[in-house]
Amino acid sequence: MTRVAAIDCGTNTIRLLVADARVSPGGAVRLVPLVRLNEIVRLGQGVDRTGRLDEAALERTLAVVADYAGRCRELGAQSVRFVATSATRDASNRAVFVEGVRELLGVEPEVVSGQEEARLSFAGSLLGADGEGAFPAADAGPGVAAGPDTGSDAGVAAGSAGARPDAGARPDAAVGMRRLVTDLGGGSTELVLGVDAPDAAYSMNTGSVRVTERYLADGVTPAAEAAARDHVRALLDRAGAVVDLGATRELVGLAGTITTVTAHALGLESFEPEAIDGARLDVGTALASCEAIVHSTAAERESWGYLRPGRRDVIAAGALVWSEVIARVVEDTAARGHRLAHTVTSLHDILDGIALSLVRPAGDPVVDAR
Repeated sequence: MTRVAAIDCGTNTIRLLVADARVSPGGAVRLVPLVRLNEIVRLGQGVDRTGRLDEAALERTLAVVADYAGRCRELGAQSVRFVATSATRDASNRAVFVEGVRELLGVEPEVVSGQEEARLSFAGSLLGADGEGAFPAADAGPGVAAGPDTGSDAGVAAGSAGARPDAGARPDAAVGMRRLVTDLGGGSTELVLGVDAPDAAYSMNTGSVRVTERYLADGVTPAAEAAARDHVRALLDRAGAVVDLGATRELVGLAGTITTVTAHALGLESFEPEAIDGARLDVGTALASCEAIVHSTAAERESWGYLRPGRRDVIAAGALVWSEVIARVVEDTAARGHRLAHTVTSLHDILDGIALSLVRPAGDPVVDAR
């Protein structure tokens, strides 16, 4: 057994997972979570406009890194991986942040590409959606044929060399059920298509914080909403040239925006992981909740017990992005004769993918540890 610690530092949140990883004689990995924490620090505040990490945002984030470092030591984590994504990728002064993390945590933080972010998200998602026992590997590993690393707004086509549909795999794997995993963050949105490993992935340079700052900072007016939707649709056009959205048989959503939409659609009073994880929403219900959130009032957002204060000001933009993804997939699948009927929400995401990467080489199967 190995105790691992995974840290995911995004545009809006920084999260920690400490888990015991148990490897079976057959090579399957099981994660037993000990601690899972989530702090909203808005590291990406203003990065879209200035191209730099804000000093106050750096201070907030490094304070949480110091706390996480202490928790990793207290729990005896044997292996630690720190992954930073969109905001840090785009910042000209990211070296300041990298050095601060290195000093506090004692490991080299990784500012990963959009492609790597997509692969880790897909790997983590296989632990959660539908809650079905054992899954083959999600990491494309050597099967990925990546082009130049261009950070966000970058696509990668992948072969299926990493997929090993052995005993205990998803029942739909045998018939090629292709899942489109969407990881909707503050600064980027990853779209990853595959069965047991990514066939193709694209990182769109948009998310809840970025859309808010560019288009909705003064509220959701008709003109601002139209401009934001045009922006997302243009990026989906680019994504569709790399990822065959019409091949989607199952649309899986990850991260805070999508869990919030799910909680709203389910009519929850508070954040209930058991109800949200694996929840299936028909597309009409999901789109209706997105619409309600996009046009919600401040008082309504404050009344939702499942919506944390640090997400209230960007949730309209996040719901807008998710609604456009759903609508595009519905359109493209309908054109193929198998119109998408529902979405699936997973609480297992890039954080779990980071933890898995610490204990298994590409190609090994994983087992749901919930």
